Amino acid sequence: MDSSISKKTRKTRARSPTDWAQNTLDLAVLSLTPDGTIASWNSGGALMYGYKAEEIVGQHYSVLFLDGAVGDGMPVVDAELDRARERGSCAIEGWRKRKDGSVFWASVVTSVLLEENGEPGGFVKIVRDETEKRRAHDAVIESERNFRLLVQGVTDYAIFMLSPEGRVTSWNLGAQRIKGYAAEEILGSHFSRFYAPEDISAGVPVRALSTAASEGRFEAEGWRLRRDGSRFRAHVIIDAIHDEAGPLIGFAKITRDVTEKHEAAETLDQIRAALLQSQKMEAIGKLTGGVAHDFNNVLQILRGNLELVTSRYSREEWLMNRLLSALAAVDRGAKLASQLLAFGRRQALRPVSVNLAAMIRGMDDLLRRALGETILVETVISGGLWTAMVDTHQLENVLLNLAINARDAMPDGGKLTLELSNSMLDDRYVRALSDVPAGQYVMLGVTDTGSGMSQDVIERAFDPFFTTKPEGAGSGLGLSMAYGFVKQSGGHIRIYSEVGHGTSVRIYLPKSSTEASTPVTRASADLMGGSETVLVVEDDLNVQATVIEMLAGFGYGVLKADNAELALAVLSSGVHIDLLFTDVVMPGSLKSPEMARQAVKLQPHLKVLFTSGYTQNAIVHAGRLDEGVELLSKPYSRADLSHKVRQVLGTPGRTLSPSNNEHPLRHPGKIVELNILVVEDNDLAREAVTELLSALGHHPLAVGTATEAFGEIARHPFDVLFTDVHLPDMSGLELAAQASAFCPGLSVIFASGAPIDNDNSRNFAWFQLAKPYSLDQLQAVLCDVTNVVDRRPSSI
Repeated sequence: MDSSISKKTRKTRARSPTDWAQNTLDLAVLSLTPDGTIASWNSGGALMYGYKAEEIVGQHYSVLFLDGAVGDGMPVVDAELDRARERGSCAIEGWRKRKDGSVFWASVVTSVLLEENGEPGGFVKIVRDETEKRRAHDAVIESERNFRLLVQGVTDYAIFMLSPEGRVTSWNLGAQRIKGYAAEEILGSHFSRFYAPEDISAGVPVRALSTAASEGRFEAEGWRLRRDGSRFRAHVIIDAIHDEAGPLIGFAKITRDVTEKHEAAETLDQIRAALLQSQKMEAIGKLTGGVAHDFNNVLQILRGNLELVTSRYSREEWLMNRLLSALAAVDRGAKLASQLLAFGRRQALRPVSVNLAAMIRGMDDLLRRALGETILVETVISGGLWTAMVDTHQLENVLLNLAINARDAMPDGGKLTLELSNSMLDDRYVRALSDVPAGQYVMLGVTDTGSGMSQDVIERAFDPFFTTKPEGAGSGLGLSMAYGFVKQSGGHIRIYSEVGHGTSVRIYLPKSSTEASTPVTRASADLMGGSETVLVVEDDLNVQATVIEMLAGFGYGVLKADNAELALAVLSSGVHIDLLFTDVVMPGSLKSPEMARQAVKLQPHLKVLFTSGYTQNAIVHAGRLDEGVELLSKPYSRADLSHKVRQVLGTPGRTLSPSNNEHPLRHPGKIVELNILVVEDNDLAREAVTELLSALGHHPLAVGTATEAFGEIARHPFDVLFTDVHLPDMSGLELAAQASAFCPGLSVIFASGAPIDNDNSRNFAWFQLAKPYSLDQLQAVLCDVTNVVDRRPSSI
């Protein structure tokens, strides 16, 4: 009986709320009097706060608050109880203090206990320790805060969130910097507003979200729009965001501005392409240079001989027509070689400071004749135009070629606009142009209203022999020649064109810092000649013979040398030379420029004129003819040679009529060919006088000593003994006396720097030639000798 009652009692107590409150350990359950004094305290309170019931009951419950939460009148504590009185209960969270001073985060529910009359009789508080939950919450808050700070602090990347539909839900400072929108301007907008219209039309934004949603990630590069409408190159990553259950809740989008990287890559590609183009041009330049020299020599032989024949048979119409056709073919070959050299940047340019406006005005009539009446020519010149540094003759050829190309693109007529203006090519523009420095240029634009070019044609337009014209209608070298010339001039050339909308070629030429020079005009179209002495130095004997014939026809005294060493021998012999006319490219160790420098030292009055079909780098450096150097490019005409020689000599000369085109020495009347024994111990002088005598049509035989001379006299008959006075083994005077005794009738020419005494005892005809002597003086002495020879009975 007692046992069953005891069990019943235990069950009743277990179900009692008071017992539950007293024994629970997870919650602190305590009761308060109306004024807030603790009236009861359970085991959970002792475990949570650290106070035993006897230590805490009777104290005001404010003892459980942090010191800072309790002030005068305990407003925080009283407010909690007042709220419970008003509402019947009050649930709050906050920091509470244990007996040992440590704190914990408490979830507190305060309920009012009502008396039977309905008045508040006190309070019941249930407290749960939520410290771990609070710490987890704080960690999440801190993490979110740090993430926000991180995202907001990133300015190199645009980081923002999108809703599943693609609307912007967050926006960082990087997005604001890159795209130009503030957060309040963009939140809620669809992200497709950042795309270019053509990308929107092509469905790029929709495809990006669709790919990210299906595959979890989308990555691409493309052009995007900023708030101001400008474009930038963007690298974009879109990640799909799912919640714990799996549904898609949005997208995270990261955008990076890679415009500079993209431009750098494009610049690198352009530089590589430019390098390949440069290497191709260098290879073609070497090829054309190597071929041009021999090719132009051949053309020079053809032209020179054809013109010589033309001058002699000008009255025979049938022959003249064929000769003129042959000369026209030579001209076409010369133009082809010139264009190849221009493309390979191997021309010998002579740039000067020039007013391009004056040059274009001077070409007006020529351009109108070349273009015809169906094409309107308009010239637009900006005010304050700078002078440009350029070879005007070559630029005129380029402009004429461009005008003819424009004419061919407008078969039914149209308009050609020539434009001149000042231009500044900045660092950004020339970044991909390795051979174009930033700076000030004069821009020459040639624009037509013709058929235009496709992009593929533009990319190949400067390649040699590339043409879109029908076979036989063009060589394909016009634009490539213009390209090579402009590049060699230190400038830049570019084509702008669109099919059906015409073409514009813009040439940028370096600005000159000096005033424009006065253009040189040719005073007369007549052939000009003179009586000066010219030394021709040419290793190609056919070319040599041709040019000697041409110069002799102009009245000049002409000497020849096959190489630089022989040329110096002639110059050091004492004979007076007015003009050294030498090929640039010569065989042997002594090069023509060095030979010319030594020649001027030997004869300071000497003028030098170079000729070549290809100058290499001998007299051309940095694309320009060396200062003070005169050049006549092969192949040249008789008129070119005539006027260039007079220009270099610096005197007008005389105008030649068709009847005086032959040199008088070619038909000297009484002068006959003489067998001459030359005795000269100086090697160079001996070679020089031998060359001179041979050039004048005589037959010299040269030795270095008197002993050698006696040996030759014993073996061969001679008309003249040409001897120096001072010989190593015998005086020239003694040699002459003995030789004349052995060979009666021998005439003697003494060549000496000192005067010869007039000795009446000499029984032979003798003449004196004072060193240094001119060609005219040598000819005069030989003429006197010839008169003596003619009077001998053996000559009849």
